[in-house]
Amino acid sequence: MRRMESDNGLVIPMPKKPMKKKAAKKAAHAKPMPWKAIATKKKPMKRIKAMSAKAKKMAARPRKKATARPKKKAASTIRKKTVVKMPVKKSAKAAAPHVEKRKPRCLVLAGFGLNAEAELAHAFSLAGADATIVHFSDIASGRQRLENYEIFAIPGGWSFGDDIAGGRVLSNKLRHTFKSQFDAFVSSGKPILGVCNGFQTLVKLGALPNLSGAFSQESTLTFNKSGRFEDRWVHLKPQKSACKYFEGVEFIHCPVRHGEGQFVPRDSALLATLQKQGMVALRYTDEKMKESPGYPANPNGSPYDIAGICDRSGKILGLMPHPECSVYRTQFPRFTSGISFEKNSLRFFENIVKAAEEHVK
Repeated sequence: MRRMESDNGLVIPMPKKPMKKKAAKKAAHAKPMPWKAIATKKKPMKRIKAMSAKAKKMAARPRKKATARPKKKAASTIRKKTVVKMPVKKSAKAAAPHVEKRKPRCLVLAGFGLNAEAELAHAFSLAGADATIVHFSDIASGRQRLENYEIFAIPGGWSFGDDIAGGRVLSNKLRHTFKSQFDAFVSSGKPILGVCNGFQTLVKLGALPNLSGAFSQESTLTFNKSGRFEDRWVHLKPQKSACKYFEGVEFIHCPVRHGEGQFVPRDSALLATLQKQGMVALRYTDEKMKESPGYPANPNGSPYDIAGICDRSGKILGLMPHPECSVYRTQFPRFTSGISFEKNSLRFFENIVKAAEEHVK
């Protein structure tokens, strides 16, 4: 309480101003609590008593006499430990970091009326290749070189309008522009594929069947026996041949679309040689894989139902049908009934890509 003196000398007690809440709280914390206040609290008192009793008990215990530490022995008396050196195995050389191999590069030819290059390039891409569509002129000018690729593919179409004969002008143009590059590609053993117009080109170039090894024409592909353009789905049966691109492929179901697909060998002796040496890679069959099915299962009337042939090495393959057009379920005419064989066509392209992987550097 504060006191204030009045004019007449009386001392008037004045009440203290109430402290603000925050100030009161600080003051409470600043002042130490009196012993009595602590003692009145039951729980802290019990803890203090328990602690004091324990302290008394500890104080009453007799203390152990400190024992003298044993003196260290002289250095001469300490037994030296014999260290046995174990033979350290020489660590094997650090394995080289795994470098993922690049995809085989596939050059799909384009230009001058070839028109199925996009389908063929897409099929190779699905099979795991790095497919590029390259115009004929880019190779002729030197902008692109065959040696930079592992697969060379000539697609279908009507190069130069099939003037003179299917594939004739294109084969002549190839012979007089980059034949040396083509020869080197053949010698390297890299895969070469010709489909439809591409097959006609390889035959007229002399690359198929090339029994003489001189790249001179030994057979041809001419007008269908039906006398008309054939556009239908066919069944193909791979044969035991030098070509390994059909391993694991039981059959292929795909379309044909050509007017000059009849394979005609130079003579009957050449046809017999092709059969004997395993150079007939594909034959037309019916839906039940029955051979010698006749027309329309054999759409062009080729002897021995030949749909595709290879060279002696099996690396160069030509065929008239289009397996690149049957790599999706929805491409098949009866897919709505659950009938499709896209895996067979895709396996064919995968085998070509696998063969090309050997040449990837």
